[in-house]
Amino acid sequence: MTTTLLIRKDRLDDTRLRTDTDAALAQGQVRVAPDLLALTANNITYAAFGDSMDYWRFFPSGEEGWGVLPVWGFGRVAQSMHPGVAVGERLWGYWPLADSAILSPDRLTAAGFRDAAPHRSGLHAVYNRYARCNQDPFWREDTEAAQALLRPLFSTSWLIDDFMADNGFFGARRLLLSSASSKTAYGTAHRLALRGGIEVIGLTSSAHRGFCEGLGCYSRVLAYEALEEVPAREPCVYIDFAGNTDLRRRIHERFGNQLRYSCAVGGTHVDRLGGGAGLPGPRPELFFAPAQAKKRQSEWGEQELQQRILTGWNDFLQRVLGSEPWLRVEQHRGMQDAQATYAQMLSGRADPAVGHVLRPR
Repeated sequence: MTTTLLIRKDRLDDTRLRTDTDAALAQGQVRVAPDLLALTANNITYAAFGDSMDYWRFFPSGEEGWGVLPVWGFGRVAQSMHPGVAVGERLWGYWPLADSAILSPDRLTAAGFRDAAPHRSGLHAVYNRYARCNQDPFWREDTEAAQALLRPLFSTSWLIDDFMADNGFFGARRLLLSSASSKTAYGTAHRLALRGGIEVIGLTSSAHRGFCEGLGCYSRVLAYEALEEVPAREPCVYIDFAGNTDLRRRIHERFGNQLRYSCAVGGTHVDRLGGGAGLPGPRPELFFAPAQAKKRQSEWGEQELQQRILTGWNDFLQRVLGSEPWLRVEQHRGMQDAQATYAQMLSGRADPAVGHVLRPR
């Protein structure tokens, strides 16, 4: 039996668990038991942009109006009808928020394979690749929980930092990051701080300000209501992890043409999402990490890009798990816990110092 969390696409707080009899595998398919999955604000972004960015398409629910949330993590092959994939293999990749998943492995290498399920053929390759852990340079058994929570987010953080530097920070040396307590935001701040000469201002709720200050990667941390403390007549860039339309308007109206670039990354404030039409200053541009990765692959080659991200990842992981750790892992078990943890993430009440991982069974 497979239990899956279903989410109403037009009302993200409406969820239910569905249990189905396991479908028989076709030749060439494998059944994987996801056994360590991360639930973060990034997953709320997937739900918020599920239709516009095709996140609901990865794992179709088969029910009109209902979606299955994609999550990152680890799984083990429980059954195989593919000669190139062994039962017991451990995999890293993109899974449905469920306790079972069926893949159709294709283009196998020693490092991994892609899922060739027909409904995924038009979706971005970065989400369709599965890594074999025994050949994965990012993988360490003793840090799997941190990998599940931070690895896909850090890749995005690394690519945002690279994109900003690649564009000369659009002529600004001050960057404003909203939802500063989110993992993707502070991963970006960590990378930017290593460069020097860049002022990185974290914007967050009053309740999370102390946490953000304690990270040590922001030049300054301000509560959202203190935005006016940032000088309005100096060039800046806004990197928006919150998706809060009211905050976006405040920033555009305050800085106007001194806002040299407005970068939309996430949607953690799902109750205040909105477009960017009619705002003063530059039109908000959606950041799509795979596009920057593709650019760098063409310039450097895939191996060089992965090596650079790996080097950055090892440095970041050492900081996150060091003597004064940024992250405390909290484990949950079973799909009912998955439903409750998703609701907590959606509400915005989650403690930013806690990382939530799920063992579905």
